[in-house]
Amino acid sequence: MSGAEVVAVYPNRIKIAVHEIAHLGGGEPVEVGSYLRISDTNASSIIAIIENYSIEARGGESTNGEREKLYIIEAVPLGFIGEDGSFQRGGGGIAIPPKDVKVASHGEIQKIYDTLGNDIRRFHFAQLSQDAKVNVPVDGDKFFNRHIAVVGSTGSGKSHAMARIIQAATEIRDRERGEYSLNNSHVVIFDIHSEYLSAFPDANYLSADSLVLPYWLLNSEELQSLFIESVEEQSHNQVATLKRGITENRRKHYQGPEDRRDLIHYDSPLFFDIGEVIAYIQGLNEEMVQGANNKLVNGPLKGKLANFLTRLENKYTDRRLDFLLGTKVKDPTLEEVLRQFTGYRKDRPSNVTIVDLSGVPFEVLSISVSLISRLLFDYAFYYKKSHSEGKAETPLLVVYEEAHKYVPRSDLSRFSASRAAIERIAKEGRKYGITAAIVSQRPAEISETIFSQCSNFLAMRLTNPEDQRYVRRLIPDSLGPLTDSLPMLSSGEALLLGDAAVMPSVVKLKEAKPAPSSSDVCYMQEWIRPWHDVTFAPLLEDWEK
Repeated sequence: MSGAEVVAVYPNRIKIAVHEIAHLGGGEPVEVGSYLRISDTNASSIIAIIENYSIEARGGESTNGEREKLYIIEAVPLGFIGEDGSFQRGGGGIAIPPKDVKVASHGEIQKIYDTLGNDIRRFHFAQLSQDAKVNVPVDGDKFFNRHIAVVGSTGSGKSHAMARIIQAATEIRDRERGEYSLNNSHVVIFDIHSEYLSAFPDANYLSADSLVLPYWLLNSEELQSLFIESVEEQSHNQVATLKRGITENRRKHYQGPEDRRDLIHYDSPLFFDIGEVIAYIQGLNEEMVQGANNKLVNGPLKGKLANFLTRLENKYTDRRLDFLLGTKVKDPTLEEVLRQFTGYRKDRPSNVTIVDLSGVPFEVLSISVSLISRLLFDYAFYYKKSHSEGKAETPLLVVYEEAHKYVPRSDLSRFSASRAAIERIAKEGRKYGITAAIVSQRPAEISETIFSQCSNFLAMRLTNPEDQRYVRRLIPDSLGPLTDSLPMLSSGEALLLGDAAVMPSVVKLKEAKPAPSSSDVCYMQEWIRPWHDVTFAPLLEDWEK
């Protein structure tokens, strides 16, 4: 016996009195977060985790003259181990009061996480923080088929955690057919700080220089977000003129069956020439029409589109936007654009596509994310629809790094397109094999519609009280004492919970190898070195481009 006694049992808590902590641990350390096995006489046990403890001093004195101490431990039940050794969530089926309390052994804890067995769905990327020998797998189907949220303050290890998960997924091989150099995983990462290329050196890498994102694939909302200022007096005329000019130009360049030309509309994913549309609007802004007595008078829009034209021409000639509006985006087909993002490159297929957004101007960041997200959703939708069995055979994971920058909880019109595209993935994507991983240091600033659709959470250290409250409120499988640990987690530690987890657990993730380039700058190491001169020419050349 451990010298411990159960003194109270509540629906979500067990109180235990212990005279000698050393006896309870049997030589193993006992601390907040340790796992206990609480048993009855029928070999049935509850596994509980220590939430807190207090020390009570008794009236009498011990043999050494000190007052006797009694340790009061409060533990939260996690699950139930039956007589056959299997683990189930919940705490039923045990006689009251339990008879014995002791620290759970390594084997007993591992048994909890081994309920998945060696099933092909078993996916492993972390160990138990309390005991690094205990592997903590998840149900891979439930993990990737439900949306994922990875949240944590700066320096908590989010990028390392996400890279580690992706590396583990891309290493999995078909166990029935043998080893392959390239498995069928498909991951698209929106990399806003240019961190992930070092972790995936063989990735399909798309920077602002190599990215091809044709403007003619933008939908009406994205086009208006790019070109229209809604606060301007003539914005209604600008919208109507843009819509008419683009629709007519799409029909002009259409090369398909003639009887389908009239079916083309503003949102049709067909080519139009933006230069010709600008010339069309220029004509309307200068138009003179026949008036009374054959006298020329100003047209209805003469002079009213001047600001609109200036904005269009500035965007069209801005070399920073060549990936979106330049000449290189006029020739690629829709298939070539889709291959670019899905990793189906003819020269070198790749599991991972990195879309480096660090060189994308902020004013078009949201639009770029919106268009790519929408194309990926449509690809998943039409792939499943076009196959007779209706199977999603090329499921996609889309990683939104620093998601609060382009899908914030904001009513500003410039975020409406990206919010709509990502919310569509969040609400409908899992039916078509496209899942979102939302990565952010400020979860409280993310669209609640998107965040609330996440069913699996990796919550790393969060120091902001508002973010802590937000995560606690949205987590569907919340366990009070575990979420209380959010501000105290060390780098690389995380609270793992959700549909895919056997039970909520504080886990430790090994660093990704190779690692993303997201480490903190070593100021003192750099500052104590001898003076380092800077060659400004390549820096300025890149800047000026």
